[in-house]
Amino acid sequence: MTKIAVAGIGYVGLSNAILLAQRHEVIAHDVVPWKVNHVNSNRTPIDDKDIKQYLNEKELNLTATLDKDEAYIDAEIVIVATPTDYDAETNYFNTASVESVIRDVSTRNPGALIVIRSTVPVGFTANVRKKLANPNVIFCPEFLREGKALRDNLYPGRIVVGDDSIRARKFAGLLKEAALRENVPVLFTRSTEAEAIKLFANTYLAMRVAFFNELDSYAVSFGLDTRQIVEGICGDPRIGAHYNNPSFGYGGYCLPKDTKQLLANYRGVPQCLITAIVTANECRKDFVAAEIARRRPQRIGVYRLAMKAGSDNYRESSVIGVIEKLRARGVDVVIYEPLLPSKEFLGFEVICDLAAMKSKCDLILANRTTAELADVAGKVYTRDLFEHD
Repeated sequence: MTKIAVAGIGYVGLSNAILLAQRHEVIAHDVVPWKVNHVNSNRTPIDDKDIKQYLNEKELNLTATLDKDEAYIDAEIVIVATPTDYDAETNYFNTASVESVIRDVSTRNPGALIVIRSTVPVGFTANVRKKLANPNVIFCPEFLREGKALRDNLYPGRIVVGDDSIRARKFAGLLKEAALRENVPVLFTRSTEAEAIKLFANTYLAMRVAFFNELDSYAVSFGLDTRQIVEGICGDPRIGAHYNNPSFGYGGYCLPKDTKQLLANYRGVPQCLITAIVTANECRKDFVAAEIARRRPQRIGVYRLAMKAGSDNYRESSVIGVIEKLRARGVDVVIYEPLLPSKEFLGFEVICDLAAMKSKCDLILANRTTAELADVAGKVYTRDLFEHD
């Protein structure tokens, strides 16, 4: 049995902790008390049905703590899964939390293998090894979907490890043995290649979302049937019927910041496509806001702020971008979002009564449709054609 510490109880950290706690001793560290308390009470702090099920039903050797010493001392492996938000001022990921964990572990347990699973810029791992004088740092990208983070760990498409040492191969083995999918492909690369794989993978997904959104913008502008065009295109097996459902834009923890970070990494390298992927998202929100305003609604109701169905995350949500553009047009908006603790957001009223929102508004904005809106379908503005993400 291996003792493993996990820094950060977000969707990456918690899904990794649960995955590995099936066979090994795992201690998860976080600075937020309620998250720690939730995990120790077998409750999930994030919206993920598989995480909820495993915490409730599986025998897991998992403890959460606010104490760094308890987590890091004697751990053979420390997984870093802390936030690396994109900083618009520096045009770079804010990697301070990752570096802080590496310093903490290096002081308390210098022999531990430190595995970065947070998303970082290309070249970060090699640089931080030198900067913090710790050669025991490797990078292992995660490819997880919000709301399905544990499932994607249990059934990974591939495992990529940015190192080829004996310890790196052991870590890959731990991930592979805990997975339910058999014969998971494993790729060992240098750290910089692994970092590039993560950013290019997410940027490709963002490009695909942007492509079908711009297809939809074209179809709407000329009165064409978007569904027929998409189905005709996606019948080609080289394209496939995935990531093809129009939306208000890509959002969430990963795609907006990862595309911007990749663009920043292109400094000095000629390119056109990466810039277009970043700007296309803003263009789509402009189009959606204009389409809504063209209908001249008296009051708009916004159904949920989450970036996609089955998620409790509304950070970088495209819905919020559309609301901001509507605000600039002077449109009256009321927001239905039961997860918001405040009664105000972006200067607009927030209510938790869905029936009240329906009655107050003559147009309802929904990035993703739901049975809850079936009785007011005539009021709903959405580009959700296939009812999947």
